[in-house]
Amino acid sequence: MPGTKLRMAGVELYFDDLARAKKFYRETLGLRVTDEAAGHHVQFNAGSVFVCLERKGAENYPSQDKAVLFFEVADIARATAALGRDRIVGSDLSSKRRPKWAVVHDPEGHNVLLLESRKPRKRKSSQR
Repeated sequence: MPGTKLRMAGVELYFDDLARAKKFYRETLGLRVTDEAAGHHVQFNAGSVFVCLERKGAENYPSQDKAVLFFEVADIARATAALGRDRIVGSDLSSKRRPKWAVVHDPEGHNVLLLESRKPRKRKSSQR
């Protein structure tokens, strides 16, 4: 689709245990449910995009299982402490050049990568 500007609208992940996945995304990550069909799918508001969780086998065009969700957080240290350091499966919390990040797994092992949002640089005011 060269020449077409794309904007991410959302992501969908597949789960064997939809109820357990819903609990993780709602209670652990704090996302708000925006749509749900019991036993089929549950959709969450994740800022300007949505995250949809669907029961495996519910549709006739399933995707591969590999997936990573990226969420920005204001303070990675606070976010990892709130989740519990024992849940962190990978991280770089000391990077100076790149955003700091940490990875947790949802109930079925999908990577949920938390990126610390970069603080805008303050512009030096010119002196006259």
